[in-house]
Amino acid sequence: MKYLCLVYHEETALRALSAADARKLDADSLAYDKVLENSGHLIAAEALQPVKTAKVVRKRKGRILVTDGPFAETKEQLLGFILIEAEDLEKALALAADIPLAEMGMIEVRAIYDIPQP
Repeated sequence: MKYLCLVYHEETALRALSAADARKLDADSLAYDKVLENSGHLIAAEALQPVKTAKVVRKRKGRILVTDGPFAETKEQLLGFILIEAEDLEKALALAADIPLAEMGMIEVRAIYDIPQP
């Protein structure tokens, strides 16, 4: 099964990291992506641009409305994602637990819903 691991943390806390700590977090994250890739679990992994660059799109009655920022006003923001392949939820949770930002923020793990073909 495929699982999406959504990486959440406070952007302000990340910006407050020292340059050395930020470089270490980046290096640790890339290294863990390589571990997932080498073990055959990685499908895709990406960090996201800052929340201030986000746009929200809604379409109602044929009208498109685009607003700034994330949809939800929360303490933690979505910072990135890792799409993995795992035999079951238990394995997906174990893989998510080793994502470096799990120690500072949180990782939401959700199974991919395969839309049935008509």
